[in-house]
Amino acid sequence: LIKNKMLNRELSHLSETSRSGNQVSEYISTTFLDKQNEVEIPSPTLREQEKPMSHISGVKKLTHSSSLTSAALPRFGVKTEQEDALARELNDLNKWGLNIFHVAEYSNSRPLSCIMFAIFQERDLLKTFRIPVDTFITYVMTLEDHYHANVAYHNSLHAADVTQSTHVLLSTPALDAVFTDLEILAALFAAAIHDVDHPGVSNQFLINTNSELALMYNDESVLENHHLAVGFKLLHEENCDIFQNLTKRQRQSLRKLVIDMVLATDMSKHMSLLADLKTMVETKKVTSSGVLMLDHYNDRIQVLRNMVHCADLSNPTKPLAVYRQWTERIMEEFFRQGDKERERGMEISPMCDKHTASVEKSQVGFIDYIVHPLWETWGDLVHPDAQEILDTLEDNRDWYQSTIPQSPSPPPDGPHNELESKFQFELTLEGETGQDGDPSHNHIDSHGQEAKREDEEAGEAEEDEIEEKMEDGEESCVPIQ
Repeated sequence: LIKNKMLNRELSHLSETSRSGNQVSEYISTTFLDKQNEVEIPSPTLREQEKPMSHISGVKKLTHSSSLTSAALPRFGVKTEQEDALARELNDLNKWGLNIFHVAEYSNSRPLSCIMFAIFQERDLLKTFRIPVDTFITYVMTLEDHYHANVAYHNSLHAADVTQSTHVLLSTPALDAVFTDLEILAALFAAAIHDVDHPGVSNQFLINTNSELALMYNDESVLENHHLAVGFKLLHEENCDIFQNLTKRQRQSLRKLVIDMVLATDMSKHMSLLADLKTMVETKKVTSSGVLMLDHYNDRIQVLRNMVHCADLSNPTKPLAVYRQWTERIMEEFFRQGDKERERGMEISPMCDKHTASVEKSQVGFIDYIVHPLWETWGDLVHPDAQEILDTLEDNRDWYQSTIPQSPSPPPDGPHNELESKFQFELTLEGETGQDGDPSHNHIDSHGQEAKREDEEAGEAEEDEIEEKMEDGEESCVPIQ
């Protein structure tokens, strides 16, 4: 609680520096802090009331089996006329710098199917778990078809990226031979399904609009529960049960592992996840060869859920050209949600207003408060395996910092005091109350009024101060300890 409060103070300070700083702090608070939001739920329509609640929405009837035989199986599991180019990209399958956008381009827009097939072949998992190759291809193509190609970020490209990132993290030297084959299978499966049938809007949007999914899952990890339901439901489709030859006990264990890992991708669970990881780092034991000793199931699942969470938040650790493409995509998705909220007369969620959001500041804040503390802790756990990843992350942070547009100083007069109060972000602390008790509704009001711009030098001084504190290890700059 104390550490949460310290982060809250840091975000409150950030919010006071400028209008865009306020949006960044709101976004971080409402997305990564597990806060209970008070929302006015609209009355359900008659049509919504008539829907059978036991039905898992989003599952479509597809057929991929008919054309698949072992003899005709493509080299990389997908039909493509650019097999040689795809082969060159997949030479980086075990590397952090693999360009998933190129894989998508050369695999006939089948990045998830292609990456899953390549990884399972690389790890010999088809043989280990006696997964028929035609069943595997049928499942992964069906799974990929249930990701929405018209969603800018949370599509099969992102799923493929998280799966390949998880594959690389599983191979880190500090975790050599730590996990069982079943745990590896579960982690890769969890990464592959973790955002399936994502509609391109947030959990809070679904809750605020009284969506069927929010009603079904009682507002708790709405999307994450749905991704799991769809991912497992698809196993029941024709020739899709890739786990058909597992024992009953193996299937039960795998299901438990996968549910745990996918639920941990709910970003509102970030704080508690990293707090647990921090504790593990402080008490870690290693063998003489530097491999982590994780003898108990609870320790291993804790590392696995953080591993998939790291992979899910790995965009800023990738080569800058790749990272920038991901940034463009997530902002496009945010802005589409903001447009929907505007059309419905709803308050616009933080970072979703295309008229006021600062992309560059959002990335710097995202790295400073969320991504760097997470990866720094992961780096401590697997030291020194993640040093290059951390170096790239810090370089990318500096690049985005250097691209923040310079703002003029505010005029000496004007009603800026009133606006400062209006745009100031107030977080609910223990024994304190925010503006309306609902941090998700502390949105940026842009009804023709200009907020006070930050003084450039003061902004730089503040950022230097934050960096200094982080270097000194002060908890106020490490949100998830």
